[in-house]
Amino acid sequence: MVTKEKLKDYAAKLMFDMDDEGYDRTLKEFETIEKHMALIGEIDNISEISPMTFPYEIYHASLREDKALECLTNEEVLSNAKDTKANQVKVPKVVG
Repeated sequence: MVTKEKLKDYAAKLMFDMDDEGYDRTLKEFETIEKHMALIGEIDNISEISPMTFPYEIYHASLREDKALECLTNEEVLSNAKDTKANQVKVPKVVG
């Protein structure tokens, strides 16, 4: 069960904060989701249904086969990088 304290903890870990109204609204949304999940759990033989990617069958769409074509060398990849170190792209630190 999601509580306001858990939401505040998750928000702190994700480095953002909301006002109390935002937490209350988010908590109500989670309660709605939990009610829907409980209803789904009441469906007979739900465990026998295989998971879906789409809610309906798609017959006209097909994905191409993933084939590796010409690969770039490390030198080609790093040639456009602003800063490199030990054959890697060096980026600014983003986490405190």
